[in-house]
Amino acid sequence: MFNRQKNVLTQVGRKLALIQLLIMTLAVLTCAAITYFVWGLAHAQSVLAGGVVGIIPNCVFAFKAFRYAGARASREVMQSFFSGVKLKLGLTALLLALALKFLVIIPLPFFGALCLVVAVPLLTPIFLKILNFNFNH
Repeated sequence: MFNRQKNVLTQVGRKLALIQLLIMTLAVLTCAAITYFVWGLAHAQSVLAGGVVGIIPNCVFAFKAFRYAGARASREVMQSFFSGVKLKLGLTALLLALALKFLVIIPLPFFGALCLVVAVPLLTPIFLKILNFNFNH
Protein backbone atom coordinates (compact mmCIF):
# COMPACT_ATOMS: atom_id res chain seq x y z
CA MET A 1 0.00 0.00 0.00
CA PHE A 2 2.64 2.57 1.05
CA ASN A 3 6.15 2.66 -0.35
CA ARG A 4 8.13 1.07 2.47
CA GLN A 5 11.59 1.09 0.90
CA LYS A 6 11.99 4.81 0.04
CA ASN A 7 10.64 6.39 3.24
CA VAL A 8 13.36 8.41 5.00
CA LEU A 9 11.80 7.82 8.42
CA THR A 10 11.94 4.05 8.03
CA GLN A 11 15.55 4.30 6.88
CA VAL A 12 16.53 6.20 10.05
CA GLY A 13 14.72 3.63 12.22
CA ARG A 14 16.32 0.74 10.37
CA LYS A 15 19.74 2.34 10.72
CA LEU A 16 19.32 2.67 14.50
CA ALA A 17 18.04 -0.91 14.72
CA LEU A 18 20.99 -2.19 12.69
CA ILE A 19 23.44 -0.31 14.91
CA GLN A 20 21.81 -1.77 18.01
CA LEU A 21 21.91 -5.30 16.57
CA LEU A 22 25.58 -4.90 15.67
CA ILE A 23 26.41 -3.58 19.15
CA MET A 24 24.49 -6.48 20.73
CA THR A 25 26.32 -9.02 18.60
CA LEU A 26 29.69 -7.42 19.29
CA ALA A 27 28.97 -7.29 23.04
CA VAL A 28 27.97 -10.96 23.16
CA LEU A 29 30.99 -12.08 21.11
CA THR A 30 33.33 -10.00 23.28
CA CYS A 31 31.82 -11.40 26.47
CA ALA A 32 32.01 -14.93 25.08
CA ALA A 33 35.70 -14.49 24.19
CA ILE A 34 36.54 -13.08 27.62
CA THR A 35 34.51 -15.82 29.30
CA TYR A 36 36.29 -18.47 27.25
CA PHE A 37 39.72 -17.30 28.36
CA VAL A 38 38.73 -16.85 32.01
CA TRP A 39 36.32 -19.74 32.69
CA GLY A 40 36.48 -22.04 29.69
CA LEU A 41 34.44 -23.39 26.81
CA ALA A 42 31.28 -24.44 28.67
CA HIS A 43 30.81 -20.97 30.14
CA ALA A 44 31.49 -19.31 26.77
CA GLN A 45 28.95 -21.56 25.05
CA SER A 46 26.38 -20.53 27.65
CA VAL A 47 27.13 -16.86 26.94
CA LEU A 48 26.68 -17.47 23.21
CA ALA A 49 23.43 -19.36 23.78
CA GLY A 50 22.05 -16.54 25.94
CA GLY A 51 23.08 -14.02 23.32
CA VAL A 52 21.41 -15.93 20.51
CA VAL A 53 18.20 -16.28 22.54
CA GLY A 54 18.15 -12.49 22.89
CA ILE A 55 19.46 -11.35 19.50
CA ILE A 56 17.24 -13.39 17.17
CA PRO A 57 13.94 -11.99 18.55
CA ASN A 58 15.41 -8.47 18.37
CA CYS A 59 16.21 -9.01 14.68
CA VAL A 60 12.65 -10.12 14.01
CA PHE A 61 11.28 -7.14 15.93
CA ALA A 62 13.50 -4.68 14.03
CA PHE A 63 12.32 -6.10 10.72
CA LYS A 64 8.64 -5.88 11.72
CA ALA A 65 8.70 -2.56 13.58
CA PHE A 66 10.35 -0.42 10.91
CA ARG A 67 8.31 -1.38 7.90
CA TYR A 68 6.19 1.78 7.84
CA ALA A 69 6.58 5.41 8.91
CA GLY A 70 4.83 8.73 8.50
CA ALA A 71 1.48 10.28 9.31
CA ARG A 72 -0.37 8.63 6.43
CA ALA A 73 0.76 5.19 7.56
CA SER A 74 0.06 5.68 11.27
CA ARG A 75 -2.27 2.67 11.45
CA GLU A 76 0.30 0.45 9.72
CA VAL A 77 3.05 1.79 11.98
CA MET A 78 1.11 0.84 15.11
CA GLN A 79 0.07 -2.56 13.75
CA SER A 80 3.58 -3.49 12.65
CA PHE A 81 5.09 -2.29 15.93
CA PHE A 82 2.65 -4.22 18.12
CA SER A 83 2.81 -7.35 15.99
CA GLY A 84 6.62 -7.07 16.18
CA VAL A 85 6.50 -6.84 19.98
CA LYS A 86 4.18 -9.85 20.21
CA LEU A 87 6.36 -11.87 17.87
CA LYS A 88 9.51 -10.84 19.77
CA LEU A 89 8.09 -11.89 23.13
CA GLY A 90 6.74 -15.17 21.78
CA LEU A 91 9.98 -16.00 20.00
CA THR A 92 12.01 -15.11 23.09
CA ALA A 93 9.88 -17.42 25.22
CA LEU A 94 10.15 -20.21 22.65
CA LEU A 95 13.93 -19.90 22.25
CA LEU A 96 14.38 -19.68 26.02
CA ALA A 97 12.32 -22.82 26.55
CA LEU A 98 14.22 -24.67 23.81
CA ALA A 99 17.59 -23.59 25.19
CA LEU A 100 16.69 -24.67 28.71
CA LYS A 101 15.29 -27.98 27.50
CA PHE A 102 17.89 -29.06 24.96
CA LEU A 103 21.14 -27.26 25.73
CA VAL A 104 23.51 -27.91 28.58
CA ILE A 105 23.93 -24.40 29.92
CA ILE A 106 25.48 -22.75 32.93
CA PRO A 107 22.76 -20.42 34.24
CA LEU A 108 24.80 -17.35 35.27
CA PRO A 109 26.61 -16.77 31.96
CA PHE A 110 23.47 -17.67 29.98
CA PHE A 111 21.18 -15.25 31.78
CA GLY A 112 23.95 -12.66 32.07
CA ALA A 113 24.28 -12.55 28.27
CA LEU A 114 20.51 -12.50 27.88
CA CYS A 115 20.30 -9.52 30.26
CA LEU A 116 23.11 -7.81 28.35
CA VAL A 117 21.19 -8.19 25.09
CA VAL A 118 18.06 -6.79 26.74
CA ALA A 119 19.99 -3.79 28.13
CA VAL A 120 21.84 -2.81 24.94
CA PRO A 121 18.80 -1.25 23.15
CA LEU A 122 18.15 0.83 26.26
CA LEU A 123 21.72 2.12 26.46
CA THR A 124 22.62 2.50 22.78
CA PRO A 125 20.78 5.83 22.23
CA ILE A 126 22.59 7.32 25.23
CA PHE A 127 25.99 6.31 23.87
CA LEU A 128 25.12 7.49 20.37
CA LYS A 129 24.02 10.86 21.74
CA ILE A 130 27.28 11.19 23.69
CA LEU A 131 29.20 10.38 20.49
CA ASN A 132 27.06 12.90 18.52
CA PHE A 133 26.05 10.24 16.02
CA ASN A 134 24.06 11.61 13.08
CA PHE A 135 21.31 9.25 11.87
CA ASN A 136 20.67 11.15 8.65
CA HIS A 137 23.87 10.04 6.90
